[in-house]
Amino acid sequence: GKVILAGMGKSGLIAQKIAATLTSTGTPALFLHAGESTHGDLGIITKQDVVIAFSYSGETNEVLQMIGHIQAIGVPLIAMTGKPDSTLAQAATVHLSIAVEKEACPLGLTPTASSTATLALGDALAMCLLEQRQFREDDFALFHPGGSLGRKLTIKIEDVMVSGEPLPVVPENMPMREALNVLSRKNLGIVVAVNRDEKISGVFTTGDLMRLLEDEQSFLDKPLLEFAHPDPKTIAPEELAAKALHVMETHSITCLVVADQENRPIGIVQIYYILRAGVY
Repeated sequence: GKVILAGMGKSGLIAQKIAATLTSTGTPALFLHAGESTHGDLGIITKQDVVIAFSYSGETNEVLQMIGHIQAIGVPLIAMTGKPDSTLAQAATVHLSIAVEKEACPLGLTPTASSTATLALGDALAMCLLEQRQFREDDFALFHPGGSLGRKLTIKIEDVMVSGEPLPVVPENMPMREALNVLSRKNLGIVVAVNRDEKISGVFTTGDLMRLLEDEQSFLDKPLLEFAHPDPKTIAPEELAAKALHVMETHSITCLVVADQENRPIGIVQIYYILRAGVY
């Protein structure tokens, strides 16, 4: 079944927002305009559904006109009102109070504090259902493929990494003179040192080169591994790009080696590739 949320005016607008939140977090929901409901739109309600009706006064005519028909269909009616003794509250299967001491409006007329309370309670219900459904990030990504949020949840490392021939992968015993040539030619800001089994043994970056030039006078003929970081940060190709961005920001680095399950390098991902893909 699904959740049908009905209301008029400001309450109707809040109901629409809560319906959207429910739907996006795994609970099918629809907004039903109370004014249109008695002109055929009650047909969207099935016996497997539940109806949530919104009216702060609990006496909104268009909402009250729905009650008998909802009861005839035989579905539960949840009322959100600020008046527990109102007609709507008394007719409901369950009443949820959204009573506030006063509105923020200086005139005490415009729905402000009450509409905020309604929205907060609706969001709380949505989050409770999210937990009950054991809704996870991958479920969220399935329903949010568009926009920056969708990109953050769907773009993987393998979508933005450099792989194949451009990879700056060299033997760990390569002289620094040659390794620097690879560093310059590949233009990725990093070289990856591998052992005889082609597994990662270290990395050397342009930042390391700058520090080396300050501290070491004769290093060009020494092996790369002597200066490479022995335990570099790596990431799997199936991980989300957002995770790589978090790792880079946490450790103040701009690139990561993409490694397979055997710790062999299969790609390089740089921070600006991730940002260019729209993941922030």
